[in-house]
Amino acid sequence: MTDLAAEQPSGPPTGAAEEEKVLPAIVYGLYLLGFTNGLTFIAGLIVAYVNRDTAGPINESHFTFAIRTFWMAIAWFLLGMAILLVGIVLSIVLIGIPLMVLGGTILCAVGLWFVTRCILGIYYLSRGEAYPRPRAWLV
Repeated sequence: MTDLAAEQPSGPPTGAAEEEKVLPAIVYGLYLLGFTNGLTFIAGLIVAYVNRDTAGPINESHFTFAIRTFWMAIAWFLLGMAILLVGIVLSIVLIGIPLMVLGGTILCAVGLWFVTRCILGIYYLSRGEAYPRPRAWLV
């Protein structure tokens, strides 16, 4: 009798295991590239939505994480922009200056939060792990 375990090669995974990291990495890369042109944010979101349902559990957690990151960033960005614009209008009478500072602070914080989440996603993806809390608000 032959042992089936002995016939299977051991060593680093090849083929499909390596390919599984490609699409989530593309999403994270498109998100980070979006800071230079703004359009690749949408491309990354589309890639994440298209591939989330057919992905394995590891990739599904990364796609869910990326989708939630996008929508939460959009919500906070819109809030920051609204406060900033109201502050600009009200700066004529000097009462808007604190609002401009608050709006600008929110926009900077959202940018840092977005980049941090992308870097953490890349970190867990490079380790071959699912993102531990894909539905979390912070990191």
